[in-house]
Amino acid sequence: MPGTEEKPAGNGNGSGTKKAAVIVRVAILVLVLLLGLWLAQRLLVPKYISVNEEGLLTREYYAAAGGNDVLFIGDCEVYSNFSPVKLWQDRGYTSVIRGSPQQLIWHSYYMLEDTLRYEKPKVAVFNVLSMKYGEPQSEAYNRLALDGMKLSDVKLRAVAASRTEDETVASYIFPLLRFHSRWSELGSEDFRYMFSTKQLSHNGYVMRLDVKSVDTVPRDKPLEDYSFSQVCWDYLDRMKKLCDDNGIRLILIKAPTLKPAWYDEWDEQIVKYAEDNGLSYVNLLDLRDEIGIDYGTDTFDAGMHLNLSGAEKLTAWFGDYLAENVPSLADRRSDAGMAARWNEKIRYYEEMRDAQQRQLDESGRIDSYWG
Repeated sequence: MPGTEEKPAGNGNGSGTKKAAVIVRVAILVLVLLLGLWLAQRLLVPKYISVNEEGLLTREYYAAAGGNDVLFIGDCEVYSNFSPVKLWQDRGYTSVIRGSPQQLIWHSYYMLEDTLRYEKPKVAVFNVLSMKYGEPQSEAYNRLALDGMKLSDVKLRAVAASRTEDETVASYIFPLLRFHSRWSELGSEDFRYMFSTKQLSHNGYVMRLDVKSVDTVPRDKPLEDYSFSQVCWDYLDRMKKLCDDNGIRLILIKAPTLKPAWYDEWDEQIVKYAEDNGLSYVNLLDLRDEIGIDYGTDTFDAGMHLNLSGAEKLTAWFGDYLAENVPSLADRRSDAGMAARWNEKIRYYEEMRDAQQRQLDESGRIDSYWG
């Protein structure tokens, strides 16, 4: 009708704006929830500063990854016994250790796979003591080995191969699921190291200066069966194939420590495997006199692990072995960028050494790796 204004048809803008506002509020709520869960997880997971310090080792690899020509892989027989800093100082070889307490052969295999996501070493040195274990030993050791591994398909396969009956894959992806009840145990370290932590290792090497000598050489208790489990042979085959496929020289070793026992019957099986597969195997226990190991001064726990003195002797000998047997390894000390990187590692190595020595001078014992 004339004189009557016609209202425009609604275009839904008001309704669309409301929907957008709801979506934004929901998104913010989800983000806040996720942030809260992340903060709770950072707070509740163990910090491995005063107890179970070796829980730091797996995650520390990633800061040291890249440019390492030698990979040591195994349990405490590598991370307590070889010093990458010493190997650099003597030979200019770049190296890293991927080890954790009672690291089983499938842990080591998947750590090798994981390493290849970040770098390709020329040599992989595997300690064969873990061949004695044919099944998972405990959830605690699984956690120390795998919790710090970055999430990937490799980690998921490692967890599937390693987990005990009561463990779930989800608990490795979301540690909060296992630590949600730890509120009553929280201490100052949980808050202090919530976002960052101390560095324990030196490219995977765990330093100890103290001395506890071997009073008597332990007598090995005979076993009823000296056979290694087939699963161990299978993973050793897989390790060899992975190295072959990537042009990596695989060297098998047995560390020169007295405990736990290493039987002649086990040694014979490794010797035969190495011969049959064209691998080098070095029983360093048989070479301890040549290396210069003195169990009165070179161990901190009566023969289970070497201290700094013993580790540096062993590393010096093994550096000579590598120079003679792996000519493709290069002395990289003339590389200015690499030298600067390793000078920082040397500085921290000497700082920890001096801190531990001060503890020994003041109290006769080491209460903290860091002093």
